[in-house]
Amino acid sequence: MSLDTATTPADASQGPSSHPVSFFEFWPGWLFYTPVVVQWILLGLRYRDFSLPTAANPYITTGGLCGESKLSILRQIAPEAAYLIAPACGVQARPDGIEAAEAAMETSGLAYPVVAKPDIGCNGTGVRLVHDRTGLEHYLQAFPTGETLILQHYIAEPHEAGLFYVRHPHEATGRVTSITIKKSPIVTGDGRRTLKELILADGRAGLVPQLYVERLAGRLHDVPAENETVQLVFVGNHCKGSIFEDGGALLTPALTQAVDILASALPEFHFGRIDVRFSSIAALRNGTGFKVIEINGVGSEPTHIWDRRTKLLNAWKSQFFHYAAAFRIGAANRRRGFRSCGLRAMYRAWKTQLRLMKLYPMND
Repeated sequence: MSLDTATTPADASQGPSSHPVSFFEFWPGWLFYTPVVVQWILLGLRYRDFSLPTAANPYITTGGLCGESKLSILRQIAPEAAYLIAPACGVQARPDGIEAAEAAMETSGLAYPVVAKPDIGCNGTGVRLVHDRTGLEHYLQAFPTGETLILQHYIAEPHEAGLFYVRHPHEATGRVTSITIKKSPIVTGDGRRTLKELILADGRAGLVPQLYVERLAGRLHDVPAENETVQLVFVGNHCKGSIFEDGGALLTPALTQAVDILASALPEFHFGRIDVRFSSIAALRNGTGFKVIEINGVGSEPTHIWDRRTKLLNAWKSQFFHYAAAFRIGAANRRRGFRSCGLRAMYRAWKTQLRLMKLYPMND
């Protein structure tokens, strides 16, 4: 998939790479994040509050660290910025709840296709593109009964990006500290090989086939026609198989201003990643042509670090910079009278999120 003709920082500063994945890109989480956890503990001791970053976005549950409602964040957006948000509605899952779900869609002005996803969750778990009534019925049947799911207008723009935003409380404006361009991997049929064979032969997908084969199990023996393209994953998440590229070179004053206007429309939002779908590189650089599909808080990360050309030390430096900023913002908000959620509440929210994620259906 091409993305116009832009040059990313990785292109400019790190040069070309023949490696389809970085050597640390798919390390076990405990291995990559151990230095980050150590930093968190040291900062917690320094500020005398291990949950202090949850005060960085005081009107979001746990500051968006874990267990927050995605829909409640979108609903906090001021009316003047609502046009930037992909319309969405919340539905309580019931196996026989299709009529209620479609009624909620109609009230919200939604029509098929829609993106169905959990209200509480992360890493793209349970996210699916639902094309019709039958697909929504199947999703409702697979979703944990009684839990809230989101139905959101499908933004058909061809590109997706994650824009990380940081604004300290004393600052009138914030800044975009990371841009990630997200691409869905594609294989092209030759009329002879099965989908599984195409995946295994692909320079990147063949190194991490476990990200695709389980979800595509029902199609692995299909033989795509010659020149037929098959998108391996829909959800724009790295751990689910999407390809992330550092798009920092795309940052312009116009884009920063557009993101700042949006972030300012969310009460006391200081730290997090705004995920958007956009029409073109030129439009994104101009701060136009995008729609917000999700806003993430303290639990998000600057995902440009998963560009295959990023060096491990630089990835860790970026993590250290952002989490240190989260603690500083939390401390500043504490001085303003806001409170962190506390370790117990943080742990409960995390456990709730983990429990629910085990129950969600497979993502697209």
